[in-house]
Amino acid sequence: MLQPFYQDSLLEAGCDEAGRGCFAGPVFAAAVILPRDFYHPTLNDSKQLSAEERHDLKGFIKANAIAYAVAMVDNDEIDQINILRASFKAMHLALDKLRKRPELLLIDGHMFYQYKKLKHQCIIQGDGLYASIAAASILAKTHRDTYMKNLHKEFPHYNWKQNKGYGTREHRDAIEKHGICKYHRKSFRLMPEPEQTALFAQEIDSTMIQIAPVITPVAAVVGQTSNNGVEA
Repeated sequence: MLQPFYQDSLLEAGCDEAGRGCFAGPVFAAAVILPRDFYHPTLNDSKQLSAEERHDLKGFIKANAIAYAVAMVDNDEIDQINILRASFKAMHLALDKLRKRPELLLIDGHMFYQYKKLKHQCIIQGDGLYASIAAASILAKTHRDTYMKNLHKEFPHYNWKQNKGYGTREHRDAIEKHGICKYHRKSFRLMPEPEQTALFAQEIDSTMIQIAPVITPVAAVVGQTSNNGVEA
């Protein structure tokens, strides 16, 4: 059963990403602040839900959240800065869009780039533990799925409406047959050729990363925007 909150005194925003391991398309991230009385019996890690369940929860989360936002970083920038940095940047962009400022960030995973000196807590498999992270995982996943279905119309032979850009056998066979397109991540090992860059090949500056279970010190928070979220 999901825990409603990590603690009782600070306003929490859950953050999660979708599409980090895909061969094509952007990485999406969402940030969600839930009210104290939020509850839905189906809410869970988006990977544990059907597409129909995710769709229904997407609307429920948007209707009942205190604030939510979704953002993305495209494949070209992923190739420039690497997928890990791109995932964190997408989270930062989503946090920029929140209409209400959180006091604590709950991050799915074991590392994160500090955001505007806000406190944060990294939680491994947090989307299966805390409601706000699960809600963020659902918004990130549903928005990205819709985006990839739209890209499918331009390049239908990759069948992105079904595989969403992940490296399925069908997708790899299509790459072998048709080559790559402008939406593929060229820094990923899409095929076994030795000249391709391996996934996560770029070195990460460890001084920029907070490792779980560290919480950063309290500091002043600056900047917020009025946008509540983006529609896919």
